[in-house]
Amino acid sequence: MSRLFGTDGVRGLANGLLTAEFALQLAQAAAVVLGHRQVDDGRRPTAVIARDPRASGEFISAAVEAGLASVGVDVYNAGVLPTPAAAYLVADLKADFGVMISASHNPAPDNGIKFFARGGHKLPDEVEDQIEAEMPLPRVRPTGAGIGRIQRFSDAEDRYVLHLLQTLPARLDGLKVVLDCAHGAASGCSPQVFKDAGADIVVIGAEPDGLNINDGVGSTHLEKLQAAVVEHGADLGIAHDGDADRCLAVDENGAVVDGDQIMTILALALKSAGKLKDNVLVATVMSNLGMKLALREAGIRVEETAVGDRYVLENMRAHGYSLGGEQSGHVIFLDHATTGDGVLTGLQLAAQLASTGKPLSELAAQMHRLPQVLTNVRDVDKAAVPTNAAVQQAVAEAEAALGETGRVLLRPSGTEPVVRVMVEAADMDTAQATAEQLAAVVKKHLSLEEELAS
Repeated sequence: MSRLFGTDGVRGLANGLLTAEFALQLAQAAAVVLGHRQVDDGRRPTAVIARDPRASGEFISAAVEAGLASVGVDVYNAGVLPTPAAAYLVADLKADFGVMISASHNPAPDNGIKFFARGGHKLPDEVEDQIEAEMPLPRVRPTGAGIGRIQRFSDAEDRYVLHLLQTLPARLDGLKVVLDCAHGAASGCSPQVFKDAGADIVVIGAEPDGLNINDGVGSTHLEKLQAAVVEHGADLGIAHDGDADRCLAVDENGAVVDGDQIMTILALALKSAGKLKDNVLVATVMSNLGMKLALREAGIRVEETAVGDRYVLENMRAHGYSLGGEQSGHVIFLDHATTGDGVLTGLQLAAQLASTGKPLSELAAQMHRLPQVLTNVRDVDKAAVPTNAAVQQAVAEAEAALGETGRVLLRPSGTEPVVRVMVEAADMDTAQATAEQLAAVVKKHLSLEEELAS
């Protein structure tokens, strides 16, 4: 049986998988695992809950609150706020755990429930499995004074905004910034914090109606932001996703600046300030080789993890590294946050423009992004990739031909009989040709159709 929890909580169609009954049951189980089992001083556990503005978040958050209170947890409802704000508030309030209702960059009909442990940290797999195992078990149902109370966390957004402002190395006076909030959770706090930091702001995608989240706006649809930056003569544009845990950027010419380029800029800045722990950046295997080459030249080592910001964070916490993230724009500043924070990332990036006086295009040019081709090979035995001699020989030959100016990565899909072939090279023609050659070898030697025929 597959796990209930995915890479970032439980996610699915609202009123499909995520019914009110399911949300209540999941919340009750989480209250036991994250609350009552962790509290040994006789007090009642406390939890912070927040959501993005999609319509289904209203009934799901109500069900979660009811589930928590019904088993004796006091709930602080922070309303509509970004995922990283929920994580921060768990730590700031010294709550026992937190709940975020969001489906991030997914379309409006979807939703999700994710949990944070004490301190605002994401849960390891084994704790998620404990919650899932607890769901069908009978509950202790307190009565009278033992029932949890629910109250509005009235200054939640103010606390988060103040925290963000305190991280800034330089004010943003004189900068014109276009913010695309994806009609999502950052629609209120992102414009507020950039304005308070001194920026002249233009805001798009900040009119959520519960149904328009991520609809043609935000970090997955950058075209409107690119046009707005050029139209308004802005210094940069910042794009969030629905729950604002990621950030992509657009330079003054309307060119996209991805997560790898953002991490390069920030890693170089932190190293210059003596704040990059051990001169290490943590990134996933999908980050562009151009980032690794640029940082190596500057004396910064890139430590690679499996794909997923949770694996980046696990590595950072294990070694105390200060900066990490993904090409998709999840950037983690461990000195300031326990998870990726798109508003924080955008502020830090803008602060580099303000403090250096350089345009974003010049800062982004510190990294030369190598052409990258990704090809999906379907209906193959993905588990045989590391053991098939022909495939491994083809990979070795391709890597030898590319040398230090390219690389090859074969990744099995987590859910389908698919192998993803990724090739980077000094030019697009070489990358494309190499990817096609490797895809053909994978298809020939790992095809499930041939196995069935034989």
